[in-house]
Amino acid sequence: MQILHIDSSILTDASASRALSASVVQRLQAEHPASRVIYRDLVAEAIPHLDGAIAAGFRPVPGSPVSQDVSAEHARSEALVAELLASDVIVVGAPMYNFSVASQLKAWIDRVVQPGRTFQYTATGPVGLTQGKRVIVASTRGGAYSSGPAMGMDFQEDYLRTVFNFIGITQIEFVRAENLSRGPDARAQSLRAAHAAIATIAGIARV
Repeated sequence: MQILHIDSSILTDASASRALSASVVQRLQAEHPASRVIYRDLVAEAIPHLDGAIAAGFRPVPGSPVSQDVSAEHARSEALVAELLASDVIVVGAPMYNFSVASQLKAWIDRVVQPGRTFQYTATGPVGLTQGKRVIVASTRGGAYSSGPAMGMDFQEDYLRTVFNFIGITQIEFVRAENLSRGPDARAQSLRAAHAAIATIAGIARV
């Protein structure tokens, strides 16, 4: 089994999502000792955002000149999508920034949502090609967005669910820690609950 472990928090060692995603991976490795882990730190090794030349690598135009730098970005895109397609479980550390995901994670998503590779257009609409995989998201938020008056401001978890569903992944689970900016007691309580949930979530569905 191959596990693709992705972190996107800018807080490095102080990051709650990084600690939770690492705990998920450790749990999976304990259940599957022969598993292989590929790790992507999207902050330490930032992925440049799409521009026209990079996106053209998804639909190459015959005869168009390509610079060495753009060729390197096309190769990066291919490596990222190949990692995703070869993995059985994708573990994503995803903090909420300004009601959505980190731009670093968005840059990765923009590279792997590729027509003809992870989804295809059909006469009846787009169809996901990235099937039979499992995604576990370590989701962290400073406030409370899973219930209450701020629910409508959550463009983080719904976005991730939509993106992964779009490319064909329907088994998506969230380990959530909220209220992390509401004082030390609220933070500690939320993190304890999230770490306790990891053992349950990691063991629900065997890969």
